Amino acid sequence: MKVKKRKKNSRIRGARTCGWGFRQKHKGHGNKGGVGMAGSGKKADHKKQKARSMDPKGKYFGRSGLTSRKSKKKGPKAINLKDIRDNFFSKEGETIELKGLRILGSGEGFSAKVIAKSATKSAIEKMKKAGGEIILEEKAKNLRKDSKKEGSNSEKNKGTDKL
Repeated sequence: MKVKKRKKNSRIRGARTCGWGFRQKHKGHGNKGGVGMAGSGKKADHKKQKARSMDPKGKYFGRSGLTSRKSKKKGPKAINLKDIRDNFFSKEGETIELKGLRILGSGEGFSAKVIAKSATKSAIEKMKKAGGEIILEEKAKNLRKDSKKEGSNSEKNKGTDKL
């Protein structure tokens, strides 16, 4: 028999949990529900309300961010001739700019110039029959460039007339 037995607690010094295994086992206060925002996910139980109250804008749950390239590509938004006539047309011969829109042929044509990104054949034909026209954006840009060039040439010629 030993004269002086070594105490158990001296053997445990340096061990984090002193023989009680997992750290929370010996606390006596139950399961705390994880660390931080654990349990606040999409299928959450115990911290969903906390997540909602902390984020008043409602961006904690749901999708945001990346979308596939194919889903972003969409054609130009469309408008019918009858809608243009009802909402934009007021007098004959006026110019209506509908940049970025595609004109569809539903409705009757009218006598006005309409500048748009694209148009259907039926819409162009109906406008021509009614005395109006549809100018596509690419052609309109070229027309503007040509008119600017003509304006600058005429200014140059004005100066030479005086000499």
